[in-house]
Amino acid sequence: MIGALKRRWDAFRGSGEAAVTIPSMDGALRPNRLIEEAELVAAVEAPDDLAHDGSSPLVSTGRRICRITPAGLETLAEFGSAVTALAAAPSGRIAAALAEGLIVVLDPDGTRRTVARLGDGPATCVTALCIAGDDTLFVAQGSVRRAAADWKRDLMERRSDGAVWRTMPDGSGQERIAAALAWPLGIAAGTGDRLIVSESWRHRLVALSGGRAPEPVLADLPGYPARIHPDPAGGWWLALFSPRNQIIEFIQREPAFLGRMMEEVDEAYWAAPSLKPSATFLEPLQGGAQKHLGMLKPWAPTRSYGLVVHLDGRLRPTRSFHSRADGTRHGIMTVLPVGDAVFAAAKGGDAVVALDRGDAARRA
Repeated sequence: MIGALKRRWDAFRGSGEAAVTIPSMDGALRPNRLIEEAELVAAVEAPDDLAHDGSSPLVSTGRRICRITPAGLETLAEFGSAVTALAAAPSGRIAAALAEGLIVVLDPDGTRRTVARLGDGPATCVTALCIAGDDTLFVAQGSVRRAAADWKRDLMERRSDGAVWRTMPDGSGQERIAAALAWPLGIAAGTGDRLIVSESWRHRLVALSGGRAPEPVLADLPGYPARIHPDPAGGWWLALFSPRNQIIEFIQREPAFLGRMMEEVDEAYWAAPSLKPSATFLEPLQGGAQKHLGMLKPWAPTRSYGLVVHLDGRLRPTRSFHSRADGTRHGIMTVLPVGDAVFAAAKGGDAVVALDRGDAARRA
């Protein structure tokens, strides 16, 4: 009852969830070019997720899971549909979610198990996985009604029918830990039974523990949070796949215009967040993003961006890595610490790059 009254009050005043103000990137989020200047680890078409199985880093791209080696990519597994999420454990166990509605668990001894259902529904739209211990798999389901490929439509309609599940690798012992989440896109295990979840459409991280309601632990981010991983050196690494934009958030609150746009315009040209920099004049353009003398200014309004943030143990930003409006390594879906480096997968830039942990601190 109180929540409904607050939403009506916010809609009347233009505050809270009805506000279209966007937080600025300042302080620990001050822009730089560190993703753009980072060392290229592998040129990969649309890399989506990264994991480490104890021997080497893995990357998912399309229908394949590949091992990243000094000599290049080695295909580890290939499936019948796109891999939408990937996780691995130091024991060598690998879990992959497929767009067709399956979660496949592969063990080092060749055992293969599948999970086809989550609760009463199919295991579709799995956006993140986390292996905890020997027999626990945490699953983030972006939406119970939409496919992962329909993320842009789900975002523009501001839906919130995602869920987080706990299951055994064979699909037994399932428990729904949280529901009514706005596209959970990242999940990581904290201390005890605490989980940290990226609730992307609400621009925040929430903590889940003890069967209680989701507790916001980092809110009002300037972008859409994606996968999150703990940092062995302390804290967390968080990827944000696209920036927030005032025009886009205004359109989300105008149902008549939004409905016509989604009905009459090709999805590629919607005024909506994007994973790739603009490549055609058919895409929507804000005045500040016009090129002058053949150059696009790095601070121009943009629908795509590259952003990685390091968080301390209290989930507060300490430093960040950027690919700005004039860059190409946009759409960072995941970031994973690997030894002294940190690997970031730029889905819109077709690249996996290695970030130097100290670069952002030296330039602060």
